[in-house]
Amino acid sequence: MAAPAVEGAAVTALRAVMHRVRLAAERSGRRADDVRVVAVSKTKPVPVIAQVYDAGHRCFGENYVQELIEKAPQLPEDIEWHFVGHLQSNKVKALLTAVPNLDMVEGVDNEKVANVLDRTVSTLGRQPLKVMIQVNTSGEVSKSGVEPSECVELVKHVQLSCSNLNFSGLMTIGMPDYTSTPENFKTLLDCRAQVCKALGVAESQYELSMGMSGDFEQAIEMGSTNVRIGSTIFGPRDYSKKK
Repeated sequence: MAAPAVEGAAVTALRAVMHRVRLAAERSGRRADDVRVVAVSKTKPVPVIAQVYDAGHRCFGENYVQELIEKAPQLPEDIEWHFVGHLQSNKVKALLTAVPNLDMVEGVDNEKVANVLDRTVSTLGRQPLKVMIQVNTSGEVSKSGVEPSECVELVKHVQLSCSNLNFSGLMTIGMPDYTSTPENFKTLLDCRAQVCKALGVAESQYELSMGMSGDFEQAIEMGSTNVRIGSTIFGPRDYSKKK
């Protein structure tokens, strides 16, 4: 029996993406299990997310705090939610309070938000929260993220001063059309090398979150361990209902 049209679109797309991830991982000498796929469900309704969940996927991401706060309580508690992108410090408490299964913040880009996250995790009695440092690898003035030259210092701050945060790696957001050049990805690789040298640890200890719908295969081939895929799974985004 054929699946409903909406379910078929999202679930079929998810399977196609996972197949492409596996092939890209193999081309880079790794297994598909070495790459996490964050299904970014921005602007998509809860029933569509639930269909992808029912197909076996467990890691989802959102870019807007309010949207994540509204969706998370309506979906299973074993979802691993990622908040992706710039997080304003004045929204940290609401986010952490409403989403106890927030697994990671991909987007810490300054000491202030790191400090607020650290204090809020402690106040709420949560387990330490995984975070990635967002790096502006494209040099766009409109893009959030720490400058590559300042990356090591911010990582050191999180490691030394934020005991309730677990530094997990580095992330970058692609160009406006959701594609990046190899140079952007190479910059993030270089940043990780500098961070690991400064901390005296192996590069494999920290993740790289780079690659979106338009460039995730190239990102994986260059070493990404975490890709954030939205429209390729869920279809075009609908901003008409956004506040």
